[in-house]
Amino acid sequence: MSEDLVIPGHPAPDFRLPAHDGRQIALADLRGKKVILYFYPKDDTPGCTTEGQEFTALYPQFQAADTEILGLSRDSLAAHERFAAKYHFPFPLLSDSDEAVCRAYGVLKEKNMYGKKSIGIERSTFVMDRAGRIAHSERKVKAAGHAAELLKIVQQIP
Repeated sequence: MSEDLVIPGHPAPDFRLPAHDGRQIALADLRGKKVILYFYPKDDTPGCTTEGQEFTALYPQFQAADTEILGLSRDSLAAHERFAAKYHFPFPLLSDSDEAVCRAYGVLKEKNMYGKKSIGIERSTFVMDRAGRIAHSERKVKAAGHAAELLKIVQQIP
């Protein structure tokens, strides 16, 4: 699916992925709730840790807003287990090791780090309404303060 199809008002691409806590999470199973799906580049790196910690700090407010949070990266389940345990994340981290969901949401981008080019996840977030449609999307997300901004957004979605 092309990035230009994952826009507000369109149905969110469905998926079923393994989570660090042993569950299989399917987006379709969460219909009736609001869902934040945030894509992050790598477990236990500074920006990804900040983002996860801010979601954790606001988790009770997200729950009060009937919103599920799902973190997703290409890291292994074992890496996710360590990352979630280290920072006590109360929400599932999903492993997209074959990159199918990353491709469906158009978050894989060419990166240039120290002169070396590679393909990696562009920090991106998608908010789904109760019917499974994209209600809000952001790309090139800055981790600090992002969770607080999203809380305001989900509180406005019926």
